Amino acid sequence: GEKGEPGGGYYDPRYGGSGVGAPGVPGPPLHLIALNSPQTGSMRGIRGADFLCFTQAQGIGMKGTFRAFLSSRLQDLHSIVRKTDRQNLSVVNLKDEVLFDSWDDIFSGGRMKENVSIYSFDGKDVLHDNTWPEKMVWHGSTSRGERHVDSFCETWRVGEHALTGMASPLQSGSLLQQSSSSCSSSNVVLCIENSAGHSRR
Repeated sequence: GEKGEPGGGYYDPRYGGSGVGAPGVPGPPLHLIALNSPQTGSMRGIRGADFLCFTQAQGIGMKGTFRAFLSSRLQDLHSIVRKTDRQNLSVVNLKDEVLFDSWDDIFSGGRMKENVSIYSFDGKDVLHDNTWPEKMVWHGSTSRGERHVDSFCETWRVGEHALTGMASPLQSGSLLQQSSSSCSSSNVVLCIENSAGHSRR
């Protein structure tokens, strides 16, 4: 097998390559993990949702930076992951099983791999655990991952029944189906690792 680059390149035998500074070699995958409980549209804004992702990831000792899988007034979902990482890093679940071959896959009609589950930070299988009675994932986006005007519960601050946000039924295997969900519904919130922990210098 390959060994890490001289001069402190990162080597992890699971990924068969050096993650940092090796041109053309994909780095470690990006984790996609659900918050431990469902949320209504009222999450104290995108920062509130990002903070929940951050604290729950830290709580289980994950080193990467996690952000909420949501579009909002100033953020397109697709842009959360750096351009350089959108095509060559796979997206994996808590157990490092591949969900999507790349971040870009999610936004080009891609479906999750068969028989692979999304887990929460505390290890629950979202699709099969009754913590989430509604198997809907909030995203607030178009199918291409751009913000969907007026479909993100007033920038994720409002849980009113009369308002709606864009969500996707998890059973569909697609994270960006276009279903309007009442902002009072308690839906799945996903967190995406937007930089792998060991590539921070």
